[in-house]
Amino acid sequence: MIQDIAPYKFFNAYQNNSPSEDSIILYFEQQSVLVAEEQGEIKFPMHSQWKDQSTTFNYVFSINDTAYYLADSISEDLLTGDSMQNIHLFRNALPRHNSFAGITAFHVNNWYQSHQFCGKCGNKMTHASKERMLYCENCNQTEYPKIAPAVIVAVTNGDKLLLSRYAQGNYKKYALLAGFTEVGESIEETVAREVMEEVGLQVKNVRYYKSQPWSFSETLLMGFFAEVDGDDTITLDREELEEAVWVSRDEIKIEHDNLSLTNEMIVKFKNTKADK
Repeated sequence: MIQDIAPYKFFNAYQNNSPSEDSIILYFEQQSVLVAEEQGEIKFPMHSQWKDQSTTFNYVFSINDTAYYLADSISEDLLTGDSMQNIHLFRNALPRHNSFAGITAFHVNNWYQSHQFCGKCGNKMTHASKERMLYCENCNQTEYPKIAPAVIVAVTNGDKLLLSRYAQGNYKKYALLAGFTEVGESIEETVAREVMEEVGLQVKNVRYYKSQPWSFSETLLMGFFAEVDGDDTITLDREELEEAVWVSRDEIKIEHDNLSLTNEMIVKFKNTKADK
């Protein structure tokens, strides 16, 4: 999956320090990132290339011994060889640790951009010096990075898996059911509610599989397998889904993207023999 970057190691403990010459700098504008592509691999600029003295840098994390920082403005000198490209390039770009770094930094950058002012009193927010936190000096409101819990659900029916296609957005391939956790709801309750809302099915034997940070939507995904309970007739929520179908194990087509929790769970079901 996208976070699997071994042998590289990801360290996200906050540090309040300045970049060195070889630190990596990431700059975003809306859904675009400043990046260069060399021989099929993406590369971010280093701090030594950043000539604009007015730029503010915020530490985000390290990978191995290399520190990564966010820049709040761009140096015109960097526009030769680099360009602003849509962040969806991180789905397929190499090396994988740079793609993971890019989309994770995008997540943090979005949080900074959307929390410049206090949501309680409207005062300008201040960066904390000891942790990744913003606080309001006027009313003491504090804000930490936004991480939304959500579920991915592989609903099984013997030798069949429920696959769906979204009604909205540009992604039109088959996927598993998914949804965000609501206030006052456990993750297991989210599974049952989302399945009922989207396809009108009850589930049983809900089993946790694994989790994945998915910074494209600022989400922590938690994957579950569940069995249909009773009637397997699908009642489609057409505002959420364009289609939902039962697909037999042998008919499932695998997308070899090695990127998402959804794809890994589909592959796992296809490669596992049905219970007798």
